[in-house]
Amino acid sequence: DSGRRAERRMRERLSMIKTLGLTHLALTVSDPERSFQFYHDVFGMLAVYRERHFIQAQTPGAHDVLVFEKGSDGIGTSGGIKHFGFRLSDARDIDKAVTSIERAGGKIKDRGEFVPGEPYVFFTDPDGYEVEVWYELPTDAGR
Repeated sequence: DSGRRAERRMRERLSMIKTLGLTHLALTVSDPERSFQFYHDVFGMLAVYRERHFIQAQTPGAHDVLVFEKGSDGIGTSGGIKHFGFRLSDARDIDKAVTSIERAGGKIKDRGEFVPGEPYVFFTDPDGYEVEVWYELPTDAGR
């Protein structure tokens, strides 16, 4: 019955937590300064907070934060997370991304297109974390 479905949808909306989305990721790294420099060189990330053993960096114009935290346990391992990614604002920038990644010391693992017009590149950073850069067509463009 449509009345019950509407009531259930209303309860679901009221019980959901409203957020601004995923905001940060903290990585255990061997050298926070080296890791920060890599992500600065590739993505233009800026240090927004520094402590003795960690650096918080943010992509200009975005609300994301990547934390580079000095440690020795689990460096470069995912703990169940396969990879994390950065979305391009323009598909034509994929070649520039690959050049920046290689120039900064990243190692390309895979490159291609998910579908025509959606290029991607997977790479590992200096600590061995797998990262993806990709462009996603607007959802109204159809797939």
